[in-house]
Amino acid sequence: MAEDNLHSLLEYLAKSIVDNPDDVTVEVFETGKSVHLDLHVHPEDIGRVIGKHGRVANSIRAILRVVAARNGKKVEMDVVDLD
Repeated sequence: MAEDNLHSLLEYLAKSIVDNPDDVTVEVFETGKSVHLDLHVHPEDIGRVIGKHGRVANSIRAILRVVAARNGKKVEMDVVDLD
């Protein structure tokens, strides 16, 4: 259940930021209490999702960690382009 919330939250946040929201997809890999999310975005939107010095990506990770912690999980997130 927690991974569904994390998936939906990450997808919503990413689609709100990018210019090509139709190209946003999220892959979920779960092992035990750990959830790994791969955020796939259009190559032109990588900079928007990462932000200057990684600030946007780190902020998204912080939000995901809070939601995951409330559900007794740990989460990692990586940004991947669609190439």
